[in-house]
Amino acid sequence: MSAWQLVAVGAVMLLGLFGVLVPGIPGPLIVWAGVLWWALTETSAAAWAVLFGATAVLLLNQAVKWLLPTRDLRAAGTPYRTLFLAGTAGIVGFFVIPVIGGPLGAIGGLYLLERVRLGSHGDAWASTRTAMRAIGLSVLIELFSCLLVVGAWTGVVIAG
Repeated sequence: MSAWQLVAVGAVMLLGLFGVLVPGIPGPLIVWAGVLWWALTETSAAAWAVLFGATAVLLLNQAVKWLLPTRDLRAAGTPYRTLFLAGTAGIVGFFVIPVIGGPLGAIGGLYLLERVRLGSHGDAWASTRTAMRAIGLSVLIELFSCLLVVGAWTGVVIAG
């Protein structure tokens, strides 16, 4: 696979990661499609292992999400823009501090954005807790699953 194709696959996966944060865009499906494209082009044992692992992780992600109770995001009162930026901080955090940086970046980003929006620590912390209860767990599980898949792909590409 050429370097340009790897960049294109990486761009598709990055689009999928941001798709997790935007309602209506099937982020995990886009990430999985990127892995599928890469595995069909690469055709190595490691590529197929990553594809099978990605399939298992993303199917497990869907099962866990269906088991979680759904909550209304509008009831939390946090703007979509704030949640999107907090999710972006989670993606950046995952690559700055592998694995644990994802949730830390997302929750920390949400708190900081709410602190700027609301002005006080108490209000920002209460809003952060409410937003995390409303949708945070579901989005974090989906984002973490997609980040694991992208991380596995990145590891195999760098090692190969």
